[in-house]
Amino acid sequence: MLKREQCALVVIDVQGKLASLMVDAEGLIQRLAVLIRGARLLDLPVVWVEQNPKGLGPTHPTLQAELEGLPCYHKMAFGCGAEPELLAAINQLGRNQLLLCGIETHVCVYQSARQLLEQGFQVEVVIDAVASRTEANRQLGLDKMQQLGASLTGIEMALFELTERCDDPVFKSVLALVK
Repeated sequence: MLKREQCALVVIDVQGKLASLMVDAEGLIQRLAVLIRGARLLDLPVVWVEQNPKGLGPTHPTLQAELEGLPCYHKMAFGCGAEPELLAAINQLGRNQLLLCGIETHVCVYQSARQLLEQGFQVEVVIDAVASRTEANRQLGLDKMQQLGASLTGIEMALFELTERCDDPVFKSVLALVK
């Protein structure tokens, strides 16, 4: 069960032209914005990551607006766990549950999940907040991550699991996000 005091969100590489090439790119951006807003409502730490920004460009502007005020970590490795500074930042959060979202499912999200699982984190991949250029590659990435021990969740499932109760002060705000 996801717990607010144990959980953080990791937003992986939703950048430039590559983001526009994803299956249902526009829907993906909208869903990611909802997830980020929900995480911030729930006071979850959010780790914002960009892969080789000089080559791939900046994070999608819609998501930049949602991530405003948060540090952005740059990486050259595909996986978040292969960059010492980024791994140190994740460890410093003191959270053992990580929600992963972003692109591409079968490359950077998959390699991040694998490395973070190896570091002892409980990893949950938000299936409606990850994408690849083909549905086959997205599904392959999800299957491989699940085989390695990652759990799968959805935006609504994760947000309500983290909210836990309808008398929680943030419940109505979370509900409004997903309606």
